[in-house]
Amino acid sequence: MAVNMKGKDLIEIQHLSLEEIYQIFDLSNSLKLKQLSGEPHRLLSGKTLGMIFAKPSTRTRVSFEVGIYQLGGIGMYFGPNDLQLRRGETIADTARVLSRYLDGIMIRTFSHQDVIDLAKYASIPVINGLTDLHHPCQVLADLFTILEKKKRLSGLKLSYVGDGNNMAHSLLQGCTKVGMDISIATPKGYEPLKEVVNEALENAKYSGTKVLITNDPSEAVKDADIVYTDVWASMGQEAEAEERKKKFMPYQVNSDLVKYAKDDYLFMHCLPAHRGEEVTDEVADSSNSVIFDEAENRLHVQKAIMALVI
Repeated sequence: MAVNMKGKDLIEIQHLSLEEIYQIFDLSNSLKLKQLSGEPHRLLSGKTLGMIFAKPSTRTRVSFEVGIYQLGGIGMYFGPNDLQLRRGETIADTARVLSRYLDGIMIRTFSHQDVIDLAKYASIPVINGLTDLHHPCQVLADLFTILEKKKRLSGLKLSYVGDGNNMAHSLLQGCTKVGMDISIATPKGYEPLKEVVNEALENAKYSGTKVLITNDPSEAVKDADIVYTDVWASMGQEAEAEERKKKFMPYQVNSDLVKYAKDDYLFMHCLPAHRGEEVTDEVADSSNSVIFDEAENRLHVQKAIMALVI
């Protein structure tokens, strides 16, 4: 049964029901087939998406801008210096003004609270393109990719190795929502936030899944269906990069570590990859790697999200 998502914000995966997640996947698949066959699908003809970027981007900007265009709408890019936000205008006022002009807003920024505030005061849907706390569009694209490759989600195990960052947080929410076990291995002091882990544990009670937070990468990767990693220093953490490199080197996803996973494991990375740091070329370019499939699926999944909420 279809769920009406019109006007809904996408701030984090925790706010989506299982039915809404699978509705996004169903429409993603349909739109992907239409795109590949050259069939027009102008579901948002005449609509305008405002795209606010406080952080630079490759995949997020291109996939949203191309996506709204393919849906028949227009994307407007706002860089860090294009709006009055940094000159004293409140997020509340910006949200109210943009709501009079636009049909939807996508924002990629540092503070998660900015997205919450924008959604609170906007009368149009707000989509979180990334914050320091969550990356929901990426993880929905990741889960859709796993579903394509493995033909199921429930009962699979995803192992994430690296920093307990926004990717770890959204994967915790997403995997436990759809019935996947998740294990996360980080160096001591870099674990995901306790409140997000607790949310995942609550989800796991309903979905019957397991959640493991450990400092041992081999324990995390044991019998994994999917091995996932991300950069060790995210945007805004450049000053810590050298220190992090020393602490995270034992967490590199390489040919020795993936031996603990199942033979047909999928390797995933949200990109950009710092090859030779969090992952070796041998793994990133292996037949198990689906990193460019998941990058492509950002386009199809975000088109589905926009079509459903705008």
